[in-house]
Amino acid sequence: MPNTYTELRRTVVGTATSSVTFDLTGISGYTDLRVVINGACDTGAANVLMRYNNDSTSTLYSATWLTGDGASATSGRNGTQNQIILNYYGYLDTTYRTNVLVDIFQYANTNVFKTNISRANNAANGTSANTGLWRNTAAITSITFVTGSNNFAVGTTFSLYGIANADQGAAKATGGIITEDSQYWYHTFGASGTFIPKQSLTCDVLVVAGGGGGGSGLVATDVGAGGGAGGFREFASQVLTATNYNVVIGGGGGNSVNGNNSSFDTLTASGGGRGGQNSNGAGGSGGSGGGGRGVAGTGGAGGSGNAGNYTPVEGYAGSQGNNSGPNYGGGAGGGAAAVGGAASSTSGGAGGAGKTSSYSGTANSYAGGGGGGVYLGGSGGAGGAGGGGAGGNAASNGTAGTANRGGGGGGGGSNGASGTGGAGGSGIVIVRYAK
Repeated sequence: MPNTYTELRRTVVGTATSSVTFDLTGISGYTDLRVVINGACDTGAANVLMRYNNDSTSTLYSATWLTGDGASATSGRNGTQNQIILNYYGYLDTTYRTNVLVDIFQYANTNVFKTNISRANNAANGTSANTGLWRNTAAITSITFVTGSNNFAVGTTFSLYGIANADQGAAKATGGIITEDSQYWYHTFGASGTFIPKQSLTCDVLVVAGGGGGGSGLVATDVGAGGGAGGFREFASQVLTATNYNVVIGGGGGNSVNGNNSSFDTLTASGGGRGGQNSNGAGGSGGSGGGGRGVAGTGGAGGSGNAGNYTPVEGYAGSQGNNSGPNYGGGAGGGAAAVGGAASSTSGGAGGAGKTSSYSGTANSYAGGGGGGVYLGGSGGAGGAGGGGAGGNAASNGTAGTANRGGGGGGGGSNGASGTGGAGGSGIVIVRYAK
């Protein structure tokens, strides 16, 4: 997890000096500041005093303090000052080094007066706790420390730290299943939901639609074809604000039914085309097209589903069924990376390959096409890499596409009885952003 407490500036006094200033130019991403001082003064004894933005207006600063030396304690308040005293009994002297710790809150917030607390101690003079107020809403752009008539001694150190909101060490958005690695937060949606950033974010978004269902082998040589994969789309560097983004996960299509669109807000991927079967032999168009049934059903077009044509293409066409025996292979569904494989006289076409994305933190394949079915003793087509289901042979059913991979379902086989087409796999949405 990222560190929320970071040293930003450091000064070591090389020549005795009456003041040290931290310029805050270029510092951002922090809610509060901390200054740690350790040192002494060159003569006598001295308090450490602090001013913001070189402002010494006497009516704008005030402080309340509590001190103790082990034998007695006292408290007090200074209502109008031209600077804030950070230490009382814990003052600097020439013999004992003093530690002073100063926390400055909401330094860049232009809607509030600036407050601080400080603590100081040394072995001889005791300890003090102090609160300070600067009655100004301006962002703090510089901090100056002085000792009045004395100097900070050689070797005195001043360290400035930025303190980030602790929430920055956690995910910067809600929604989905949240995981992380050393670089990114990942929000994975396997079901519809809402992504809600807590702040403005630049995100990469993967959207995969539901795969089309494979067709059934109905009678004799009319074998079922593989369903097309759901559309695959990667959207890099999307600038999002702290508002709600609807996430819709498209379900896979049933027997010879197109898959459903997935979307992240307005970013949409098209459902896969259905695999052809006897009563509707041509494959459906979609993110990737479905295959055509055996006995020469035509394959459906890819990249032309309900959501529209996109660049780069979200998927490819399904293949045509084979019109030759003895096994009349069914066409295969297209995948996100390739068209459906050709069906032959003895085997169904292999589903088109899907694409690989690393938006989940690991390289996974999505949106493979479904394999075509086959008649009698031929070989059903393999499902495409990325969750495509395999085609059936004889009267066996096609295999369903893998859930949340957007694979097309495999076509059912036939031997006079029917094998049912496998359902398409549901889609997925993944959002990632840098830590």
